[in-house]
Amino acid sequence: MTQPSDVLYYSHNLNPRVAVAVARHLRAPLRYVRADPMGREREAFRPINPNTRVPILVEPSLTLWETDAIAMRLAARFDPDFWPPARREEVMLWVSWSAHHFTSAGGVLYFEHIIVPRYLDRAPDHAATAAAEADFRTFAAILDEALAGRRWLVGDAPTYADFRVASALPFAEAARLPLEPFAHIRRWHAQLEEFDAWREPFAGLD
Repeated sequence: MTQPSDVLYYSHNLNPRVAVAVARHLRAPLRYVRADPMGREREAFRPINPNTRVPILVEPSLTLWETDAIAMRLAARFDPDFWPPARREEVMLWVSWSAHHFTSAGGVLYFEHIIVPRYLDRAPDHAATAAAEADFRTFAAILDEALAGRRWLVGDAPTYADFRVASALPFAEAARLPLEPFAHIRRWHAQLEEFDAWREPFAGLD
């Protein structure tokens, strides 16, 4: 069988998980390759991503790194409604807000409670986790209020805004994300988990 010409390099970490979930949700015909560009494969990956990180999307005439750029490209190719042109600014608002606020705070908790015990020879930084938890609660309250009057963040169907803002939520228990007070966020994420690609993006992959 002929292999797809486009390759998505990934790992099981937070941002690559989003990229794989997007690709599989859009049924993009890609070849998925699990990679370790920060370890033994660092020098091999440097020509296609100088950051030596994943995800990386490699097409015959284009190479993209960074999850949001990959999602934009895949949506444009396979389902424009996932990043709807008529509402691209609204999607981008939530993508940016996630990066600078909600997922930024959640990412610290993810790193300190999951990555540090697994890979680093130190205890979690309790000052960092306390500050991140306070920030997470602040921004979760904003998100919870926004979701009180809508099913999805932009329009009547899931878009990349939903996938991006929910980046850290699949790791909520292990990362100790304080979601208990935020019923609308929990309802919204439960809706996302109805999609196989979001709930189990790595099913059948390495």
